[in-house]
Amino acid sequence: MGVADITTALMDLDGWQLTESGLRRTIESASFPAAIVLVQRVAQAAEHLDHHPDIDIRWRKVTYNCTTHSAGGVTELDVLLAREINRLAAPR
Repeated sequence: MGVADITTALMDLDGWQLTESGLRRTIESASFPAAIVLVQRVAQAAEHLDHHPDIDIRWRKVTYNCTTHSAGGVTELDVLLAREINRLAAPR
């Protein structure tokens, strides 16, 4: 994906930004257990896609970074995973 494609995709990816290391979003949950439940749901989605984000857990704040290491940058899979993370993190 080119920078223009990524920029366009970011218009529909609330909370995500493009960094040197990929697409990144930090999500704050109501509690530590709630943050871990979301991580578990993201892990299941990532397994289904066979594409896994880097995850940094800091109490109630979890940062997800989506990049395709083998491609050396952001691909359509990263955008797809970011969309899925947003869907899973949306209030129910």
